[in-house]
Amino acid sequence: MTIHISDSLLRHEAQKGHDAFLSVFVNAIDQAIGGELTAQNMGQLNADQITLWAYKTLREEVMDGGFVQLIHNGYGPFIFLNPFAKAMRLWGLKDLQKLIYKGRKLFELYGDELTRECTDEQFMALFEQYPAFDALDDEFVGMEEEWTAQVAQYVDEHLENFATIDAQ
Repeated sequence: MTIHISDSLLRHEAQKGHDAFLSVFVNAIDQAIGGELTAQNMGQLNADQITLWAYKTLREEVMDGGFVQLIHNGYGPFIFLNPFAKAMRLWGLKDLQKLIYKGRKLFELYGDELTRECTDEQFMALFEQYPAFDALDDEFVGMEEEWTAQVAQYVDEHLENFATIDAQ
C-alpha cells in the first residue's frame, strides 16, 4: 500500500520534534488501514510500516500503563512473538531489543494470567501481583525519549520505506 504524505506537512511537523514527525507517518498509516491493524490489512503494509506501528503501540501502552497493560490489552503476541525485537536491532535500537527479549520471557511466564478477563479493580491489582514488570517499565520510561529520537532518525533516513512524500 502506498501511503502519501505532503512534504509541507512533514516539514511543519518535523519542526515540532520527534513525536510530531513520527505522528505524521503513524497517522497516515492509521488512515490507510482504517484505524486498526488486522490480519487482512497487515499484508498491505511493508515491514518498516508494521514495525513503526508496533513501536507506536508499545510506546503508547507502556507509557500509559506499563507492560502489564500492554499484555492485558492483547498486544503481547504482536510485540513479543513477532520479529519486532529483531527489527529494533536492525534500526539501531539494541537496548530496546534487549528489553523486549526480557519482556518476552515474562510474557511467556505470565501472559495467560495477564490476559484473563477481569474487573477494573482486578486489573489494578495485576500491577501489585506482577512486580517483575516494574524494572522493564522503568527502563522503557527512562529511555523513551532517546528511543523515539532513534526511531525518528531511522524513519527520516528511510523515508521511502514509510511513505511517498508529495511535493504539494
